[in-house]
Amino acid sequence: MKSALTIAGSDPTGGAGLQADLKVFRAFRVHGLSAVSALTVQNTEGVTSILQVDRNFFAEQLDILLKDIKPDAVKTGMLYSRQMAAVIAETTRRYSLKNLVIDPVTVSSSGVSLIEDGTLDAIREQLFPLAKVITPNIYEASALTGISIENVTDMEKAARGLKKMGTENVVITGGHLEGEALDLYYDGFSFFKMGSVKREGEYHGTGCAFSAAIAASLALGRTTLESVKKAKEFIDNAIKNAYHLGKGMGLLNL
Repeated sequence: MKSALTIAGSDPTGGAGLQADLKVFRAFRVHGLSAVSALTVQNTEGVTSILQVDRNFFAEQLDILLKDIKPDAVKTGMLYSRQMAAVIAETTRRYSLKNLVIDPVTVSSSGVSLIEDGTLDAIREQLFPLAKVITPNIYEASALTGISIENVTDMEKAARGLKKMGTENVVITGGHLEGEALDLYYDGFSFFKMGSVKREGEYHGTGCAFSAAIAASLALGRTTLESVKKAKEFIDNAIKNAYHLGKGMGLLNL
């Protein structure tokens, strides 16, 4: 049995964060491991409060787990603080972790900031050079590169800039662009565009589930591009079959 580790925040709705990641891992028939970086108070309408896990407790979670089980892939989601990024970087090196998928989460689906000042810089400096692939959306890619992304040409320019930050591969998710939901993959040599029909409405946890699906596929031995294609197909289907339990955003059918 292959395994994948999610390092992310907890979401009480089960629609995002580590709860969603574990659902995705199960869907891919990969055993899910988890380490909690933060607790959130939220529902389908938004996030109201965040409690960061103590740094030492966070580090101990990872250390004790990894002394026993070494995952075939790792993904990070909401990290909140620079300390979290530093712990993950040190742990990745110490345990020679592979197939690291970095989702540089900055804001929730409802627009609430999920990181403290300086965290995005720490993720870029400490985790990107260790990553197999990073999966920013267009807002995160813009924040990281300073490039205003309004079309595919802008996405390509941003992808080149992100690749220079040390990651092995880049995927920019373009679901927030006007028109088609277009994701762009870049490996430093060529671009691969993946489009799909853009569906009406707001959906919770798409970025979390997408990066988790990539990690699960990497754990199963697929190449990075194959993993990204599988993840795109998986998320498109999850959005197509999404449902509403609350008053706010739709929940993906994972």
